[in-house]
Amino acid sequence: MRTNRRVHIVTLVYMAIFLVVFLVIAGRFLYIQVTGKVQGVSLEELAEKKRTVSNVVPAERGKIYDTNGMLLAFDRPTFKMYAVLDENFTLYENDPKHVQDIEDAAEKLASILDVDATQLIDILRNGKENDLFQVEFGNVGKNLSQKTKEEIEALEIPGINFEQESIRYYPNGIFASHIIGFAQKSNHSDEEADIIGFTGIEKQKDELLQGKDGHISYERDGYLEKLLYPKETITEPKNGADIYLTLDQKVQTLLEDMLSQAEEDFAPERMTAVVLNAKSGEVVAMSSRPSFDLNNPVDVKNWYNDVVSTPFEPGSTVKPFTWAAAIDAGVYNGEEKFQSGKYQINPIVEPIHDHNNGKGWGKISFDEGFVRSSNVAASKLVWEKVGPDEFLEYLKAFHFDQKTNIDLPDEISGQILYNWPIEKLTTAFGQGSTLTPIQQVKAATALTNGGEMLEPFVIKNIVDPDTDEVIESKSREVVGQPISEEAASKVLQLMEDVVHSEDGTGKLYQLEDYTVAGKTGTAQIPNPDGPGYLSGRENNIYSFLGISPADDPELIMYVSVSKPKLEEGESGYLPVAHIFTNVMENGLRYLNIEPDKEQEKTYEIIEFPEIENKQTEKVAKQLKEKGLQVTVVGEGDKVKKSNVSPGEEIFSNDHIFLITDEPTMPNIKGWSLREVLQFGYLLELRTETIGEGYVIKQSIEEGTPLNIDDYLGVELKEPAIPKEIPDDEAIEDTNE
Repeated sequence: MRTNRRVHIVTLVYMAIFLVVFLVIAGRFLYIQVTGKVQGVSLEELAEKKRTVSNVVPAERGKIYDTNGMLLAFDRPTFKMYAVLDENFTLYENDPKHVQDIEDAAEKLASILDVDATQLIDILRNGKENDLFQVEFGNVGKNLSQKTKEEIEALEIPGINFEQESIRYYPNGIFASHIIGFAQKSNHSDEEADIIGFTGIEKQKDELLQGKDGHISYERDGYLEKLLYPKETITEPKNGADIYLTLDQKVQTLLEDMLSQAEEDFAPERMTAVVLNAKSGEVVAMSSRPSFDLNNPVDVKNWYNDVVSTPFEPGSTVKPFTWAAAIDAGVYNGEEKFQSGKYQINPIVEPIHDHNNGKGWGKISFDEGFVRSSNVAASKLVWEKVGPDEFLEYLKAFHFDQKTNIDLPDEISGQILYNWPIEKLTTAFGQGSTLTPIQQVKAATALTNGGEMLEPFVIKNIVDPDTDEVIESKSREVVGQPISEEAASKVLQLMEDVVHSEDGTGKLYQLEDYTVAGKTGTAQIPNPDGPGYLSGRENNIYSFLGISPADDPELIMYVSVSKPKLEEGESGYLPVAHIFTNVMENGLRYLNIEPDKEQEKTYEIIEFPEIENKQTEKVAKQLKEKGLQVTVVGEGDKVKKSNVSPGEEIFSNDHIFLITDEPTMPNIKGWSLREVLQFGYLLELRTETIGEGYVIKQSIEEGTPLNIDDYLGVELKEPAIPKEIPDDEAIEDTNE
C-alpha cells in the first residue's frame, strides 16, 4: 500500500514537472509566434537579412584624354571565370548548377583558353577534394574578352560562371607613360576602390578619377536566384571625373618615336624632352627614357619622370638667363671686348676656361661670347658687371630655387650652389648648381612673353562625365617678371644667332621652314665614386633649349641626352639635334604655324571628312587625292570605321586606316609602333610587340580574315640615325 502511494506521488511529481516544462516551451513558442522575436532579435528581419544579398556597383574610373579629345586611358570590361563544385547547389537533376564531369569540362575549356587540359583538371579536382564550394582558374581565367566569354557560354558547361571586372587600359603603350602613369587593381583589402593610381596623373588625381561606388541589394532563395518580389534597392554609382590633358597626341607620338629611335642608335643612359606652348605654358609633349609600357609595367628601370624629378647640372643652356640678368640690370654692352680663353678672379680661386681647352678666340665682344658659348664671358658678366649678390636675386626671380608647381607628382627642385666664389662663377655657365628640365623651360617663358614668366601645366580641364560640367580648369598664369621686355627681346636675338650665324654652336638645330632661337649645352657629370667629374666624350649630358619661330615664339623645346654611346668622330649632339629638328619642325606644321622662312610649303592641313558607311573605293580614292596614305583593311564594300575622327585636322601625308565590314590582315611591314597599336585597338586584336621602331615581321599573314580577340604579334626594329655631321657644320664637342 505504501509502495503504491510512493509510485503515485512520484508519478504526480513527474507529471507536474512535465506540465511545467510543456507550459514553458509552449509559452515560449506562443511568445515567438506572437512577437516574432528570439532574445530580442526579430526572426522576420533575420530571415530577410539571410535572403538579402548586397553587391557593390562599381563606379567607372574617369577617362584621360589629350587636348583634342583623343582617349589615352579608360576602363576596359573583362571577365573572370569560376566553377561551382558543390553538388548541393543543384535543385533539379535535369538542371545542374555545378560541374558534373571534371575531365569533360576541362577538355572543352582548354580548347578555347589555349591551355593544357591537365592544368584545369588539377584545379577542379583539388577544389573538389577540399570540399570547396567554387574555384577560380588563376591567370588563365582572368581578363577574358566578351568574345571568349560568349564562346565558353556556348559550350553550356554546368557550373561555369563569370564575374565582370574592369582593367585599366592604355591604347598607346609607352605613350606619355611617366605623365599619364598607370592604375591597377589593388592587392590591399583596405583600399576602397578596386583600381587605384600608382604613378603620374593616375596617382596625382586618383581621388577624382575613382568616383564613388553604388550598391544594389535584393532578396534571393537558397540557390542564389532572385525572388519574384525581391525588394530591390539601388544606389547609383558616381563615375569618376574625366581629365583632359594639354598633351597633343600627334606631337607626343612624334616625340616618342624620335626618342625611341635615338635610344636604339645611341643607347644613352637617360634622355628627357619637353615641348611647351610658349604663349600659354601648356605642356604639348613630354617624355623621358627609360620608359615603360603602361599596360605591362614590369621590369621598369625608372619610375620617375626625369623632366620634373631629376635635377642635374645643366651646362650652357643656363647662359641665356645669365645674359638676361646683365641686360636687365643695365650693365651689358654687347660690343664691349674681353679676353677669352681663361679668367681668374684671384690667385686663390681656380681659373675658368672656355670649352675649347681654354684657347678661346682672342679678344671678342660679349655678343660673340654668347654665340660661341664662352664660359669666360658668363663669369665676367656675373663677377664684374652684375655682381654675385644681385645675380643671385635674378636666379631666384627665375625661380631656380623652387619647384615650378607643375601639376605632376614627385617634382623635385634643383639647388643653387652659391657659397664660395668658384661656385658663383660656375653657376653663371651651368656647372655646380642643378636644375630640372621643367625649371629651365619655365624660365624660358620669360623670354617668349616679354619678360613675363608662366607656370607650366599639364591638366587643362577636369570634367564631370555625367553632366559635362567643368569641375576644374587651368589656363595661362603669369607667376613673375624676372626681366624686362627689352632684355627678353635681346636674348632671343642672341639665341637666334647661336643657331643661324656662322660662328654659332647651334647650326645643327636649323629647321627647314622656321627660324630657331636656341642654346646648346654640354654638361659634365659628377663622379659618383669621388671628387671631380667623369671624363670622356660619352660621359656628358648633351642638351639644347630651343624656341621657334624666333621672331614670334610658339613652342619651347628642351632635349637632353645623357652618356650616349658614340663612335669615333661622332658628336654627342647628333641624337639631340635629330630629336629637336624632327619634333619642332613637324610639330609647328601640325599646329598650322605659318613658316617664317620664305620658301614654298610642301604640306597641307586637312580636315578629315565623314566616311562611316560610305563606299570603300570612293572614300579611298578621295583621301588619296588629298595626299593621304590609305590602307584599306579588308574587301568590304562599306567603311565601318577609321583611326581618325570626322573633323579632326591631320597632315596631308598622314596614314589612314579604313576598316571595312569584312576586315582582312594587311601587310604592315614598315609601320610604326604607334600605327600597330592603333590598328590593333581598332580591330580589337590581342596585340603583342617586340622591339621598337618599324615592323619587320607580322604573325598574321596578309589576307587572313580578322576576328575580334585574334592574336597579332609583331617584331619592330629602329632605322639608323645618320652618323655624320656636314663639314661646314662641325662644332666643338668639349664641355661648354
